[in-house]
Amino acid sequence: MTPHAHGAPPSAWAEPAPEASPLSRGFRAVLDFIEQVRTVTWAETRKLRRDPMALVTRAIQPVLWLCIFGVVMNRARAIPTGSLSYLDFMVPGVLAQSVLFIAIFYGIALIWELDMGLLHVLLARPAYRGALVTGKAVSAGIRALSQAIIVSLLGLAMGARLNLTPAAIIGMLVFIVLGAAVFSTFSLIIACIVKTRERFMGIGQVLTMPLFFASNAIYPLAIMPDWLKVVARVNPLTYQVDALRALMIEGGHSTMGLGLDFAVMAVVLVALIIVAARLYPSTVR
Repeated sequence: MTPHAHGAPPSAWAEPAPEASPLSRGFRAVLDFIEQVRTVTWAETRKLRRDPMALVTRAIQPVLWLCIFGVVMNRARAIPTGSLSYLDFMVPGVLAQSVLFIAIFYGIALIWELDMGLLHVLLARPAYRGALVTGKAVSAGIRALSQAIIVSLLGLAMGARLNLTPAAIIGMLVFIVLGAAVFSTFSLIIACIVKTRERFMGIGQVLTMPLFFASNAIYPLAIMPDWLKVVARVNPLTYQVDALRALMIEGGHSTMGLGLDFAVMAVVLVALIIVAARLYPSTVR
């Protein structure tokens, strides 16, 4: 007797759809990950539109460093910077510093989301934890681009010899986004561990100055004592400054090589995203 004799529709006896291959499932997972990163990035960057005064307040610190410290040290000629004037030497360092100081406190938003109950909503959705972290890191990088405009315009006004070729500008933007992503992800890890604003602010303030001064932002590696050179070479900020100095300044050069600068920062970023993604679910209490 045929299946149709019992009145069952032909579709009920159709062959089951073949399962997707591992390759297609993997490709779909990658697309889902990218889409989730894009969504988180878009949501995070929208917050900046609601607080345009943040752009103004972020400009204060680099202005003070360049207009006071930079001018004084440029006249004093106390720090040997080779063929570069101290002002040229310092502009990339101040840019990296301003990006660091903004990104290192990025984790406070995570604690705010936790206190307001918003984090529970995010974690309840079928989203990759790595995509949530990566989206926030990319958003921090996009926000940091405003610092490039501020510092570059200020440096030009003060007489710095900036390299304004398209290739140099694109490279500079890449390293600004990469640096902001590194330190904002590090900030998220701290926020995942401490979980309170008071502890987070205290740790953030303790970390910013050592990261800044244990780098080549305001003086070259060559004049550092040996122990500080070791610390500086494991500091991601050193590699960001090295790359920015080679790209931004006419006559500037990379001490360690742009390829190594990019590789170190990229590896550090991936490692931090993995750690932050593992810690992210534990923030729900």
